[in-house]
Amino acid sequence: MRVYQTNEIKNIALLGSAGSGKTTLAEAMLYEAGIIKRRGSVEAKNTVSDYFPVEQEYGYSVFSTVFHVEWNNKKLNIIDCPGSDDFVGGAITALNVTDQAVILINGQYGPEVGTQNNFRYTEKLKKPVIFLVNQLDSDKCDFDAVVSQMKDIYGPKCVQIQYPIATGSGFNSLIDVLLMKKYSWKPEGGAPIIEDIPAEEMDKAMELHKALVEAAAENDEALMEKFFEEETLTEDEMRAGIRAGLVTRSIFPVFCVCAGKDMGVRRLMEFLGNVVPFVSDMPKVHDTRGEEIEPKSDGPTSLYFFKTGMEPHIGEVSYFKVMSGTVKAGSDLTNADRGSKERVAQLFACAGANRLPVDEMCAGDIGCTVKLKDVKTGNALNEKDCDYKYDFIKYPNSKYSRAIKAVNEQETEKMMAALLKMRQEDPTWVIEQSKELRQTIVHGQGEFHLRTLKWRLENNEKIQVVFEEPKIPYRETITKAARAEYRHKKQSGGAGQFGEVHLIVEPYAEGMPDPTVFKFGGQEYRMNIKGKEEIDLEWGGKLVFINSVVGGAIDARFMPAILKGVMERMERGPLTGSYARDVRVIVYDGKMHPVDSNELSFMLAGRNAFAAAFKDAGPKILEPIYDLEVYVPADFMGDVMSDLQGRRAMIMGMDSEAGYQKLQAKIPLKELSNYSISLSSLTGGRASFTTKFASYELVPNDIQQQLVKEHEAEQEKED
Repeated sequence: MRVYQTNEIKNIALLGSAGSGKTTLAEAMLYEAGIIKRRGSVEAKNTVSDYFPVEQEYGYSVFSTVFHVEWNNKKLNIIDCPGSDDFVGGAITALNVTDQAVILINGQYGPEVGTQNNFRYTEKLKKPVIFLVNQLDSDKCDFDAVVSQMKDIYGPKCVQIQYPIATGSGFNSLIDVLLMKKYSWKPEGGAPIIEDIPAEEMDKAMELHKALVEAAAENDEALMEKFFEEETLTEDEMRAGIRAGLVTRSIFPVFCVCAGKDMGVRRLMEFLGNVVPFVSDMPKVHDTRGEEIEPKSDGPTSLYFFKTGMEPHIGEVSYFKVMSGTVKAGSDLTNADRGSKERVAQLFACAGANRLPVDEMCAGDIGCTVKLKDVKTGNALNEKDCDYKYDFIKYPNSKYSRAIKAVNEQETEKMMAALLKMRQEDPTWVIEQSKELRQTIVHGQGEFHLRTLKWRLENNEKIQVVFEEPKIPYRETITKAARAEYRHKKQSGGAGQFGEVHLIVEPYAEGMPDPTVFKFGGQEYRMNIKGKEEIDLEWGGKLVFINSVVGGAIDARFMPAILKGVMERMERGPLTGSYARDVRVIVYDGKMHPVDSNELSFMLAGRNAFAAAFKDAGPKILEPIYDLEVYVPADFMGDVMSDLQGRRAMIMGMDSEAGYQKLQAKIPLKELSNYSISLSSLTGGRASFTTKFASYELVPNDIQQQLVKEHEAEQEKED
């Protein structure tokens, strides 16, 4: 395989809803390019994409698959992405390292929720989009209705380049209004028969051709002038105009294909090779310092590792994009993130599970290597005196969480190692060992996402695991001031223990003035501040600790011990054992013994005095509240709103976006536990949502009482 230069490389992400036919299209493209000799099928479990056992088990793409084709002296690197929103990490990674998105639309259903989600990601990343209507041979396909839907959602930027003469089981021909030719196929597909457009189709073809010419001309002033003068453009001029429009997202070309029969695939590849932007046409990536990285083959060598695959008999396969310079087999490079030295012994062009050895790769190219010592997803390898680092891929927040544990506790360490290894493959699996909840939590994008993780642990790693409902990270606080005192006294031969602490607790709010006087039971307590510590708690909120002891009642050297005792109780609140926050503690008096007083005595006295005061200070439980955005078709809006109201959600607003309704709400984390399953059930999988932590708010009294009872019952069991 020859070495392709930067201006001969195009990087393309293949996106679409589950079932839109991406894997089948990938097979047809590889077959047309001669990379494979026969096309596999999802049903036969022999495709280049979807070659992992878990994918063959479920019949869905779980991982993105990187492959390439050589076409008309160009190299097209293509990443086939999973369609399910549960595996969105693959799509987001692919869009960040490619320069063109091809979004497949199932001709039977038109734009689906997955289409909408993918389009939103392209919008956010400013990537060009080509729409490809697939499954034209389905009897349910109504092409004109699909195009009408697309224009309603994505606007007049959707411009047809092709249309089928007929859809359904008889589909075998289409009209291309860029080339103004009719393409038709024999039953086996493959190479088309190219003919002049028949007379009965000429009026429609001319109308669409004019619309395409005008859309192409709008992206270049010189072309626009020529269009006004001559009302037409040459094929090359149209290609230049479309390319310029793709880069600025001013045009979304619409193509037709029947991937299952290999009809229209070759023409699509011609367009990808001739028209879509090169790496050098697109906006430049910036490193972590904000410096622009030019994809030039004579620049400093820098590789960005965007994906790690774990393959049987091979181990880690590390996928990279050459961000700058030229990398050669045997290159010695430095890991900018970890400081280690690496030798890239072999370079491969990717073709799914197959890899083709190459000698070198230039800036903009995508490839893979094996047997690296210390390279993780997200790392950069650079040549000497180059220190580029990259952090441009941002993944969505998790939507579904479960506590996980090994059935056999002795396999816990093995399970954790496997989970961390799997996270290298899919960074949207987030593993958290929660000290607070005393659980190992796995966070993912949905129930199917976590079910896949469980399948792989049990079938690939032979570790039996169970999922449980994760505990909620409640917080405890107080609502009024309270006073308490506690004497710790212990005498058992030799030196004893003695410490007495008098303190006041009150709710703390940012910016509140220092305390001066308190009244309890008709008695006044005046504060004389000797010292103050403000502690930002790692779990959120603050503890303010004030020393207001006068007359040497407690020596200053015992104050850190009292604070330590208070902090211990803040970590295990008295109501539910949750972290406490936003409390001010004023130690104003106490007693000590010249011989028996020590740090331990004052730590215990401080802890118990704080616990007693906390319980008298109107203690309340706070729960985490999340901002929720739901994207839902209008006809399901009522059901979704009713469900949210049953989950104690507060509707904050509604909006319309690209043919879908966007519902904004605030919802307690506890009510989000199985929301992804319920929403999918309510809407037939046609809605999606995002969440983001917002704040901690007081729980209703009835729920507080229930939580306290549950905690007391747990304590009794432990005792």
